[in-house]
Amino acid sequence: MPIPTLDAFQVIGDPSRRKMLMLLSADSLTINSLADNFDMSRPAVSKHIKILQTAGFISIEDIGRERYCSLKKDGFEELQAWLEYFDAFWASKLKKLETLLNNKLPN
Repeated sequence: MPIPTLDAFQVIGDPSRRKMLMLLSADSLTINSLADNFDMSRPAVSKHIKILQTAGFISIEDIGRERYCSLKKDGFEELQAWLEYFDAFWASKLKKLETLLNNKLPN
């Protein structure tokens, strides 16, 4: 069964995938070590890992017989760009409000 292509928000919309990202923020983990933190089947964990990998949130490196998952910057860049847009939007609105209030209030 093919892994669906999801946008960054769909990827992080799943609580299990968010937890995986939080766990990987502390250190790289093997797929089995990561799976030990979840009450789901190994195939279900593998599917979540594949979604995270496909979306650019993690990379997987084979070291010996183990496969290690690590955070990867790519997936987070889409989220960052979206948040920066709205940071600028709200900063602009607040600046306009500040200007308006400064012009209306007596000195």
